[in-house]
Amino acid sequence: MTVVDRDLRFDVPLYSVAESARFLGVPNSTFSGWAKGYFRRPPDGPPVTGAPVLSTINDADGPSVPFISLVEGMVLAAIRKTGVLMQRIRPALLALQDQLGIEHALANRRLYSDGAEVLFDFSQQSDEMAGVVTAANELVVLRNGQRVFSEIIGDYLLRIEYGDDGYARLVYLPDYQHRQVVADPSRSFGQPIFVRGGARVSDVIDRFQAGESLPDLAEDFGVPLDDLEDALRVASGRAA
Repeated sequence: MTVVDRDLRFDVPLYSVAESARFLGVPNSTFSGWAKGYFRRPPDGPPVTGAPVLSTINDADGPSVPFISLVEGMVLAAIRKTGVLMQRIRPALLALQDQLGIEHALANRRLYSDGAEVLFDFSQQSDEMAGVVTAANELVVLRNGQRVFSEIIGDYLLRIEYGDDGYARLVYLPDYQHRQVVADPSRSFGQPIFVRGGARVSDVIDRFQAGESLPDLAEDFGVPLDDLEDALRVASGRAA
């Protein structure tokens, strides 16, 4: 495959595991388990293993996570926020891919349109998913006669913009109040940038930490002051 043929969304590692975790606001160990799987040996029980649920390009110290896996990780984080356990999510993801007939189902438009029905039907038929809907009514809800995703998951799905092939082409990263920070593999190598002004978030944060004032940065980068303040709030929260 030549460089020209490669799809930046799928075929090019843009992020490290640590960066991906930071951008999504999840613990590094959590994202690492999603991307690489895990092996745990409890002191009073048998070993516990989990297979990866996200795709990575390589295991080098540098970037290993493609954009499409960052998007899937964001949706997976939303599902986990509903309280559904990973051992119930894994078989559900396999069912999604099988029933929708696509790979990377969490980053495809059909998850938004058909995924809730697929998961609801699977939860009624599979012992592994028994009780996911009825226990907490957190994952899929009935609205206007249709089974749709709960508010938490629905909000995350609205952060995704899809390409003509149905797969995510860019994503508005979570935690920002104004949805002003986007990851777009066609710009700045997928690094988070401000929607207004187009500056990389890391460049602005670095200059603020070097002592420059927010009004000066807003003028230099063309980023509204409110967006800068919100980005600093998110950055300080994730560094804590």
